[in-house]
Amino acid sequence: MAGLANSLGAGAASNSFNQIKDADVLFIFGSNTTEGHPIVSLHVHKAIKNGAKIIVADPRKIELTKYANPWLNLKPGSNIALLNGLIHIILKEGLQNNEFIKNRTEGFDELKETIKNYTPELVEKLTGVSKDKLEKAAHIYASAKNAMILYGLGITEHQTGTENAMAIANLALSCGHIGRPSTGIMALRGQNNVQGASDMGPAPTVYTGYQYVSKPEIREKFETTWHVKLPTAPGLKSVEMFDKAIEGKLKGIFIMGADTGQTDPNLNHIWKAFESIDFMVACDIFHTHTTRFADVILPGASFAEKDGTFTNGERRIQRVRKAIAPIAGMAEWQIISELCTRMGYPLKYNHPSEIMEEIAKLTPNYAGITYERIEEEGIQWPCTTKDHPGTTTLYQEQFNRPGGKALFISLEHKGSGEVPDNEYPYVLITGRRREHYNNGSMTRRVKEIMEISPEELLELHPADADKLEIKNGDIVKVTSRRGKIHVKTKVTNRSQAGNVFLAFHFDTTVTNILTSAYRDSIAGTPEYKSCAVRIDKL
Repeated sequence: MAGLANSLGAGAASNSFNQIKDADVLFIFGSNTTEGHPIVSLHVHKAIKNGAKIIVADPRKIELTKYANPWLNLKPGSNIALLNGLIHIILKEGLQNNEFIKNRTEGFDELKETIKNYTPELVEKLTGVSKDKLEKAAHIYASAKNAMILYGLGITEHQTGTENAMAIANLALSCGHIGRPSTGIMALRGQNNVQGASDMGPAPTVYTGYQYVSKPEIREKFETTWHVKLPTAPGLKSVEMFDKAIEGKLKGIFIMGADTGQTDPNLNHIWKAFESIDFMVACDIFHTHTTRFADVILPGASFAEKDGTFTNGERRIQRVRKAIAPIAGMAEWQIISELCTRMGYPLKYNHPSEIMEEIAKLTPNYAGITYERIEEEGIQWPCTTKDHPGTTTLYQEQFNRPGGKALFISLEHKGSGEVPDNEYPYVLITGRRREHYNNGSMTRRVKEIMEISPEELLELHPADADKLEIKNGDIVKVTSRRGKIHVKTKVTNRSQAGNVFLAFHFDTTVTNILTSAYRDSIAGTPEYKSCAVRIDKL
């Protein structure tokens, strides 16, 4: 959200999923799309059948690399260097879109000065990607009529995550590859309603629809509707809450539908925070690592037990209807309303449609949304009036920034917060597998899924396996500066030599004990995609 909002004006995908099939070039960066976003990957495969050229930038040999030419097998943490290097080649070869840059952007001269230093030779050294591959990728992307960038957590889950997203925007803007159908940036969301949750203002700097807390006129609008005085300063990011708990400055916490006790990084730190909190409430549909620490557990409702909306990764607001009444008696919106009322702030809604009416009243991007309008088919925001059709493609006429122009942002390569050394010589990359969902508390209960994927396996390159005298299926100890786990190995060339890979779906293999405390300085996103580990055969 932060990266694209700074560069373009909105922290969301610029296009629709059904436009992917008509792109000439798909640049897939830091997204294992077939496993992490299997529905989106159906559109990618349609594009491949239609003759689209595929560029993949990923440290792992994901499934889509078999269609890619080239595969940019970059080192973890070198995203900005790679993107700067591609723009360097584009400018050197005169492949940039000068008219678009002149009429629709600002900040290009500063970017040009920075880019001069990122020669193919330097970028090859920083990223491990050969000069020939860099030049080929730059020519394919810049020369396309319709090119789309699809990026995922491999971009955002770094200490430079926000800057990585800005660097993606720089590349698209330099070629004018945004603001048209089948031409733009698709920031792929990790779960089905991440976009919708983000739109509702959980970030401490904004209210709904990314309206800034710091703006008096925005704050006054919400105060008038909610009949309360609101803070003038932002609150804490989630990672900061746990820091404050350990310092004794945060006394209570309510965690709803999130298993931070398994999915947050540096878990010993998180567990210490849980133990430091005076009062903790967890609301979920199953027991998790988080509920173990809770003073009170409230039963949540599944997707099949509640009415409401999901807003998916293409900004489409869609109706969700309950198949059965909530087994525990309440959906989460009812729990929140009842708690607010008992704590002295009456919050009375008869149906989620009334909540949507309030959202539409306060949120310009959602102003035209009613349950009646989305009864049959979802609508993509911005939808600003009751007769607005929704927006399939953003930025066709102007960007959502002052003056309507996009902003080039000059960025320098920084690398990962933690790098390998003699004691911890391997880079651990974490991610997801197709069969399981997030912390696995739902999918591990499905017999058929567990028959296919019953346990976590450490991916280890054959050269590293030979050096460590480890065979397929051996149990190893993986140690970082924060903790250790035991896990079986899978010897495979999916991970490059020097890199290993683990997912985080299994509560018996708690991967995030290993991950580091480094985080993005702007958004607070943890650096899940790179930390240093040691591997010992047991």
